[in-house]
Amino acid sequence: MRQQFTGIIEKEGDGYVALCPELDIASQGETVEEARRNLIEALELFFECADASEIERRLVADFLG
Repeated sequence: MRQQFTGIIEKEGDGYVALCPELDIASQGETVEEARRNLIEALELFFECADASEIERRLVADFLG
């Protein structure tokens, strides 16, 4: 199953920070593309390692605000 999440990339200092607000996962890179790739990798690792309750907790917390 393929899901889509928001990726926010902002310039910070000499590099870029990428954030997925739905799951509160962030990464960084020297370029926008590197920050994007690193965020995707961080999300993939999260989904590989997190149990279902952790994923649900983060998504529900985001939904409830």
